[in-house]
Amino acid sequence: MISIHKNNLAAGIRHTVAITSDGSVVAVGDNKVGQCDVENWRDIVAVAAGNVHIATNTGNAHTVGLKKDGTMVAVGWNKHHQCDVNDWQDIISVAAGWGRTIGLKSDGTVVAVGRNNEGQCNVNGWHDIVAVSAGDWHTVGLKSDGTAVTTGNNRYGQCEIDDWHNLVAVAAGYLHTVGLKSDGTLVAVGSNKHNQLNISKWHDVVAIAVGSDHTVGLKTDGTVISVGSNNQGQCNVHNWRDIIAITAGCAHTVGLKSNGTVVAVGNNHYGQCEVSNWQGIHTN
Repeated sequence: MISIHKNNLAAGIRHTVAITSDGSVVAVGDNKVGQCDVENWRDIVAVAAGNVHIATNTGNAHTVGLKKDGTMVAVGWNKHHQCDVNDWQDIISVAAGWGRTIGLKSDGTVVAVGRNNEGQCNVNGWHDIVAVSAGDWHTVGLKSDGTAVTTGNNRYGQCEIDDWHNLVAVAAGYLHTVGLKSDGTLVAVGSNKHNQLNISKWHDVVAIAVGSDHTVGLKTDGTVISVGSNNQGQCNVHNWRDIIAITAGCAHTVGLKSNGTVVAVGNNHYGQCEVSNWQGIHTN
């Protein structure tokens, strides 16, 4: 069985979620549809948060949790049945986009539920997948051979990844997709309106995160780099140190430090960056 992918942090459009060292979950930010109602969750090993660009019709979100027994829990917005994951089993990794949830199974296949108006849930034929990422309207899967597959909206070329190789991670945003290669460099496709694809000179990167219009990289030395839209200060990560994990919401960026504390920058209109009092966040 493939080992579970432990995503200890997740950021949505207006909220932030993290797993504590005892397997419970904490959340801050907008809770108008119950997306932060995670206080009763236990034995959680990975989390994901529905994320989407800021628009008049995109305020709602959901949160999903992967339990150590491979089953799922979900709370929040469920208009497209994106929270109907209670019957899923053998899940090892999760991702959440706008109005949908993606699950990676232990056999390398993928399941999806939720909004599918642009084919973003058409993952039934995927196999040999080792990681998944969900953008607003497209979904990306990393294959065991270091290549990637995509489905969904390709209006800006965000699904044109057929020539990517030697990948170890993928991340999908609003209109762009980023891949991390085994040598610590990156590749990117899609919209570059905010210079979010300007990553050709990056090196020594070990993890990536993508917001609506910004791209974030965690370096081997525990520092963080970012490019793209900075209209909410979401790219102001140059002074971060001792970071071991990163995640990006629509317009905020979150980092987990080696001591189990959390830092955040960017849009805080709903308190989604108020994580300074968090301690004991799971670090491995």
